[in-house]
Amino acid sequence: MPECSWPGNDAQYRQYHDQCWGMPVVDSQELFAKLCLDGQQAGLSWITILRKQSEYYRLFEQFNPEKIVLFDDNKIQQLLQEPGIVRNRLKINSIVQNAQAYLNLRDQGINFSDYLWSFVNNFPIDHQLVDGKDTPTTSPESKAMAKSLKKQGFKFVGETICYAFMQAVGIINDHLVSCSAHSRCNQRARELF
Repeated sequence: MPECSWPGNDAQYRQYHDQCWGMPVVDSQELFAKLCLDGQQAGLSWITILRKQSEYYRLFEQFNPEKIVLFDDNKIQQLLQEPGIVRNRLKINSIVQNAQAYLNLRDQGINFSDYLWSFVNNFPIDHQLVDGKDTPTTSPESKAMAKSLKKQGFKFVGETICYAFMQAVGIINDHLVSCSAHSRCNQRARELF
């Protein structure tokens, strides 16, 4: 059965596809980290961020929002010198702003995971794709999520980034139906929901 072709033959990309991409995530902090990482992808390919992912986790305190909001100008300047991440001031600042927005939601009694999954009525959308050429880049749900996240103060969360994020964390299952990961992701969704 044909697998999704986008990872190609790259071992790291193939492992990401097989074990992570599309697998439903419900942990709020993990969702926060993945949303921030998807924002770092803007204008770049995902493989670039995937190769830098461990450095992002190290430099951004394992994506602990309570620690990230304490980053000051000196810390930002240090991060701008780090070769292991994308050295773009707007992107680095966006992670700090996103941490503040995350904590603001929490302070309002809003669980981040529940908030994100509400855009699909708390169950993944399965597009039942037969051909990778049919994979969308946005959806009504990603547009609604982007609009809401921006209103809450999040940055680098446009509708295309939100769609990629939704695919990555299994809010949308865009594995080809012939791909072995498609059924694994659906099985995980049934276990969670």
